[in-house]
Amino acid sequence: MTIEITNPTSAMTIIDTAGTTYQRAELPTRIQAAYTTRFVGAALEADRSAFHLATGPTVTPKAGDVVVARVSEILNHKRIETPESRKAILFPDHIVMLAYGHRYAADQFLAHVPDSLEPCHLVAAGGVAGTVTEQHANMDEPTRIEPLGLLADAQGIVNLSRFAPYSLNPVPAIGSSEQELAAALPGRPTVIAVLGTSMNSGKSTAMATLVNGLTNAGLTVSAGKSTGTGAGNDPMIYVDGGAAKVLDFTDFGYPTTFKLDFEQVRSLTVNLVDAMAETDTDVVVVEIADGVYQGETARLLRDPLFQCVVDRVVFAAGDALGAVAGVRELQDSGLDVAAVSGVLTSSPLATAEANQVLACAGVPVIDTYELTDAAVSSALLPRS
Repeated sequence: MTIEITNPTSAMTIIDTAGTTYQRAELPTRIQAAYTTRFVGAALEADRSAFHLATGPTVTPKAGDVVVARVSEILNHKRIETPESRKAILFPDHIVMLAYGHRYAADQFLAHVPDSLEPCHLVAAGGVAGTVTEQHANMDEPTRIEPLGLLADAQGIVNLSRFAPYSLNPVPAIGSSEQELAAALPGRPTVIAVLGTSMNSGKSTAMATLVNGLTNAGLTVSAGKSTGTGAGNDPMIYVDGGAAKVLDFTDFGYPTTFKLDFEQVRSLTVNLVDAMAETDTDVVVVEIADGVYQGETARLLRDPLFQCVVDRVVFAAGDALGAVAGVRELQDSGLDVAAVSGVLTSSPLATAEANQVLACAGVPVIDTYELTDAAVSSALLPRS
């Protein structure tokens, strides 16, 4: 999606409804919207005259605020993901529309939302802006951007949450009893969570093949991702696998989930599952990003609300040791692990090692693409 704006540039001081003072400027002629900003981009295309830029030294970005920026130096990220999940090539001085967000990616970047419109970085191809503070040794320097201003309208600074199709409903509070949880949570279809040892452990592929196998068994499956960094690749893989309905946290207005309050993380997970269960769904499969030791994930796994919602877990690992350690961690947390899959299953030797140790725990190791078999995937469902 490319947004064409033809208004002449101008500047004036504005005080919005929230009391924020900023300099108003008109939008550039051509802007490339990103995946994370797709709902805002659609609103901008529908009524371009309703938007302008908020700029100046008084502007302080927050996570989810939409920023229009110029690409000043193309380094690590050479493409940006469009609202349709196409990878668009970046060019020098390209004008892009992103969302500010914190990012935690052990194989890539640690990044945070800056406290001003200072030059910063494109920290995720899905369209996340932030300041990189640490990076993996094998990564190139992040692509540099120069913010021109935050997107604003008559209501003030535009945040993704204002244009998202879904919002959070209340969930049982932390510390609720089992009786309170049972009373507050309505009936829902079977829920399988897919977790992994880390990034690139094969979670998304295992999830897509699981979705495909359950679909091949004649079940209606919905799939989503409740934590992570906004990108269209994973949702598109779920669609390819045959999911009837696909959502992720960006549908609730979050560009990333790193550094969210834990109450928001648990609420987002439950609301995502509930939204996917609104259709005539037999099984909901939900991916939890990063590894089991990532801060929000580690706490979520031990949350009674999460355990009440999730029936079983499929765990993706990169090697036998990670598989065994991960299964033990999940079982110690009180979760029912149905199977291990992921990158390690590309190695027959690693698979054999993991199978030998996990046999006593009753957890099979299943080749990722064997999950497309209807009988194999159906066997992972809870026994009634």
